[in-house]
Amino acid sequence: MKQRFSVLFVILFFLCAVSAQAADTIKIGVLAKNGPAKVLKKWTATGEYLSTKLGQKVEIVPLDFDKVNPAIESNAVDFFLVNSSMFVTAKVKYGASAIATMINSRQGQALKSFGGVIFTTAYNDNINTLADLKGKSFMGVKKSSFGGWQMAYKTMKDAGIDPMKDFSKVEFGGKHDNVVFAVQNEAVDAGTVRTDTLERMVANGAIAMEDFKIINKQSSSFPFVYSTTLYPEWPIAKTAATSDALAGKVVAALKAIKKSDAAASKAKIVGWTDPLDYGPVEELQKALGVGAYE
Repeated sequence: MKQRFSVLFVILFFLCAVSAQAADTIKIGVLAKNGPAKVLKKWTATGEYLSTKLGQKVEIVPLDFDKVNPAIESNAVDFFLVNSSMFVTAKVKYGASAIATMINSRQGQALKSFGGVIFTTAYNDNINTLADLKGKSFMGVKKSSFGGWQMAYKTMKDAGIDPMKDFSKVEFGGKHDNVVFAVQNEAVDAGTVRTDTLERMVANGAIAMEDFKIINKQSSSFPFVYSTTLYPEWPIAKTAATSDALAGKVVAALKAIKKSDAAASKAKIVGWTDPLDYGPVEELQKALGVGAYE
C-alpha cells in the first residue's frame, strides 16, 4: 500500500512539474506570410537564444494571417511579430504595445523602414503614371498585406484613384513573388509588392530588373526602388496580459543580439532597436478604413 502511494505521488509530482513547465513557456507568435516552415526556419534560433538568456522555454508559434488576431485577443501568445499594420490593429483593438522594432537586413543593407513598389512591365507603353492605372487590372499580395497592398492603396487614393472602382479588376496573389510573376507574364497589367522584393528576385536569378517599370518612383537615400511613403519596419509587441517586467527582460535580450549571432543571421536581420513611431501606420488605417478602422 505504501509502495503504491509512493508511485502515485511520483506520478502526480511529475505531472505537476510538466504542467508548470508548460505554463512557464513563453510563446511568440510570428506571422507566417510564407508558411509555417519558413517561420520556424527563420525564427527558431531566436527562440533558442531567448530561452538561454531568460532561463525559460521560448516557443515560436507560426500564425496564418487569419489566426493572428484571435491568438492575440485570447492571449494564446505572450508576444507577437507581425507587419506594422497588423500590429496597429492589435494595439487599438486589444491593447497590445510594441516593445522593439526589427532592423531588417536586405541585400547587405540595415533597414528600419520599408515601402511599397507599384510596377508594370517595361514593355507596357500604356502605363507610365498612377493615373494611367485607371481601367487596368491590378494585383496585390493580400488585403491585409501592409507592404504588398495597403501602402500602394493609400498612395493611389491620395492621387485620387480608387482601385476598387477605377480598376478593371483587382486580384491578390497570396505571395509577393506570385505578384511579380503575374505582372511579368502579363496576367495583370500592374501590381504592388513590398520593397526589396524585386531586388531579391533579381539576385536569385528569377527576374531581370530591366523587364519592369516602376510607377510613381521615389528618390531618397533608401537603397531599393519604391513608390510609396516609407513606414517603420515590423515590431515585436506584447499582448495586454503580458507583464512589463517580462517584456523588459525580452527587450534587453533582443537588443543584445549581434549581427553575427544565429538569432540574427537565420532571421536575416541586423538586430532590434527601440520601437519606432507607428502613428503614420494608424493614420493609413484610418484613411483607408482598414485594420482597426474597418
